[in-house]
Amino acid sequence: MKLSKKYTNKQIMDEFGIRNKSQIMTWMRWYRQGEEHRLSQPVGKQYSYGKGPEELSEIDQLKRQVKHLEIKNEILKKVPGNRKELVPEVVIELVESFKEVYTVSMICDCVGVPRSTYYRWARKSWRPAELEQQIIDICKSLKYRVGHRMVKKILKEDYNISMNRITVQKIMQKYKIQCRVKPKRKSNIAGESKCVVPNLLEQNFKAERPNQKWVTDITYLFFGESMMYLSTIMDLYSNEIVAYRVSHTQEVELVLETLKAACNGRETKGLILHSDQGSQYTSYAFQELAEEKGIITSMSRKGNCFDNAVIESFHSTIKSEEFYTHQKARLTNSIVLEKVESYMYYYNYIRPFSKLNCLSPVQFRAKAA
Repeated sequence: MKLSKKYTNKQIMDEFGIRNKSQIMTWMRWYRQGEEHRLSQPVGKQYSYGKGPEELSEIDQLKRQVKHLEIKNEILKKVPGNRKELVPEVVIELVESFKEVYTVSMICDCVGVPRSTYYRWARKSWRPAELEQQIIDICKSLKYRVGHRMVKKILKEDYNISMNRITVQKIMQKYKIQCRVKPKRKSNIAGESKCVVPNLLEQNFKAERPNQKWVTDITYLFFGESMMYLSTIMDLYSNEIVAYRVSHTQEVELVLETLKAACNGRETKGLILHSDQGSQYTSYAFQELAEEKGIITSMSRKGNCFDNAVIESFHSTIKSEEFYTHQKARLTNSIVLEKVESYMYYYNYIRPFSKLNCLSPVQFRAKAA
């Protein structure tokens, strides 16, 4: 009746006058363990009656061994790797999944863990501690894009919790929530120079007020159905992206549209705009538009990407955090545009920076104002 799964324990108990369902569970355990001879033994001290394992025939003993190996094989299929990977969480989960079919002793014996050890582990909570959960929540809210140093500062600023950064790093490694390392990329020198201007910035990337120093550059977006180009302008005061445009070509019109969007509603007279010596920036059209807006242009030395390191770093960051974190797969152009738009909002309004006291660019600018 039990094996047919058509009857409940209550129905079987009522049918045969059984007082406790533990009797049914005991009989089922004997059946699963190949100890069916015990079912015919009289009530009482059953180990002193009937045939024990030592009295079984050689064939019966082999049958029992085969049965035990089959059970062991079924249980070990669920065990990942080797015994060294049997951390408490895995053992507890394994016992929970099989304890309705096999005894705890048998499961522990198959994986080589003492039963007493299992019960000791089961009594202890293996969930993340409160502090660990806070770190997990911080990393999750920032889409796992920040390192342990930033998490340490956020704990100090927002939660008033002082922790050694190595401790934070170990917790992040334990739960596999570290940020991805940016892949290095080679810099490309674009275009032929036409109107080159001096380097006024000279790697001084600090600004005392908004709209004092801007930096700009173009980068490739090769993640969609066709190559696209991202033109960006950043304010060095707060690292805020003041304007960006995406195009299928890297003609002069792309940087002109970006500059017009950046100047819209902003006071730009006397502002320094720094770029590399790309053909778009050395064009007369770009230089004339900048002069019209009262902007003073500045350019990096030829072939020296360090002169424009901040915007170069940003373009590396958007690729590593928004695109390289996913498996390599071709996206549609519309999805690439959505990702760029989503990341720009995240970068300006949410992403914290060490140099901005763990504030986002927009928060820092608003606080300073």
